[in-house]
Amino acid sequence: MSCWVCFATDEDDRTAEWVRPCRCRGSTKWVHQSCLQRWVDEKQRGNSTARVACPQCNAEYLIVFPKLGPVVYVLDLADRLISKACPFAAAGIMVGSIYWTAVTYGAVTVMQVVGHKEGLDVMERADPLFLLIGLPTIPVMLILGKMIRWEDYVLRLWRKYSNKLQILNSIFPGIGCPVPRIPAEASPLADHVSATRILCGALVFPTIATIVGKLMFSSVNSNLQRTILGGIAFVAIKGAFKVYFKQQQYLRQAHRKILNFPETEEA
Repeated sequence: MSCWVCFATDEDDRTAEWVRPCRCRGSTKWVHQSCLQRWVDEKQRGNSTARVACPQCNAEYLIVFPKLGPVVYVLDLADRLISKACPFAAAGIMVGSIYWTAVTYGAVTVMQVVGHKEGLDVMERADPLFLLIGLPTIPVMLILGKMIRWEDYVLRLWRKYSNKLQILNSIFPGIGCPVPRIPAEASPLADHVSATRILCGALVFPTIATIVGKLMFSSVNSNLQRTILGGIAFVAIKGAFKVYFKQQQYLRQAHRKILNFPETEEA
C-alpha cells in the first residue's frame, strides 16, 4: 500500500503509522497518520474546530482529541464563551459610545442655542429621564432634517408655475423661459449626497445658526429667538443659492447641443 500524500509505500518506512480515514478504495485508501495530520493542519489553517473532508470521496474525517482534565476543560469553556461574547460586547460598547456622544452633543447644542447659563438651568430643572431620551434625539433630528431636499420640491413648483408669477423671473432668470428640450433629471437615488456631507452639515448647523443670528439679529435679546431666526435666514439664503445653481445647471443641460464631426480634408 502507498500513501496518497507522500506516495511512500509501507516498505519505505515500516514504523510509520497508517490510517484509513474515509470510504476510498484502491490507491487512496491508506495514508500516513503524520502526512494526514499535516494535510488537515493546512486545511484548518489554525482553526482546530474546522471540519475537514476527504478530497476524493468527500467523507468527513473523524477527528478526536484526548480527554481534557477538569481545569483545562473549564479554561477551554471560558475561552469559547469569551470568544462568542466579545462581538456582542463590542457592539454594545459601540452603541453606548454613540449614545453618550449624542447626549453630550445634545447638551452642548442646548447651551449653545439657549445660552450657557440658561441651558444649564433648563437641564438642571428637567427630568433626568427626559434628558436621557431627549438630548440624543437632537443630532438625530438634525440629520433627518438635513436629508429633506426641500429645494428640489420648490424648484419643481417654480418651474411649473413661474410663468404665472413674473417676479420669480427677475429673481431667478430663466425659470419661466421655454427650453428647447426637457433634460433627463437624475433620480433621487442616483443624485445622492455623501453621508459625511449630510453628517457634517447637520451637526454644524446649530453653530452656524447661532453665528448668523448674532450677525443679522443682534437686536433680539433672547438667545433662542436669535438662533431660530439665524437658522431660518441661513436655510433660506442657502436654499435660494442652491435653487439658482440647480436651475442654471438645468438650463445648461436643456440648451446642450451635439456638434457635427469635423471632416478632414483629403490630400
